[in-house]
Amino acid sequence: MKILKYLIGIWVAIAVYTLFSFLGGPKGVSSYNYLLSERDRQWDNIQSLGLLNEELEKTRNNLLYDQDTLLIHARQMGYGQENERFVRIVGLGTIKNAPATAGRVYSAQNPDFVTDRNIKIVAICIGLMVFAFLFMLEFIEKRSK
Repeated sequence: MKILKYLIGIWVAIAVYTLFSFLGGPKGVSSYNYLLSERDRQWDNIQSLGLLNEELEKTRNNLLYDQDTLLIHARQMGYGQENERFVRIVGLGTIKNAPATAGRVYSAQNPDFVTDRNIKIVAICIGLMVFAFLFMLEFIEKRSK
């Protein structure tokens, strides 16, 4: 029966290791939830890039196939046809198109977790504390007899 009391320390260490690994370890619940949120951010970024791609594709098609759109863009850049005359007003500046963005760069971050080594150290320390506590109780019990 005395040996079972000391095995409790080992079982406590195993239980603490299992619990900490499950909740905060590298493959635990918190890391999994963080990776799920990263996946959602990546999907949102992919969707926004898809929308941006559609807009740029429409602009490209308009410039390729619509003569009026091509003329408007050329005039904004300062070009004209041979029979046109330009009146430039000094001081107003030039009309500049907003630069087209190709999207934003999104890099995934590694999840924060407690390393397996630290979990083992904590589990062993707690197991040793339980073992020492039970040993002290037995020592006090023997002393009081």
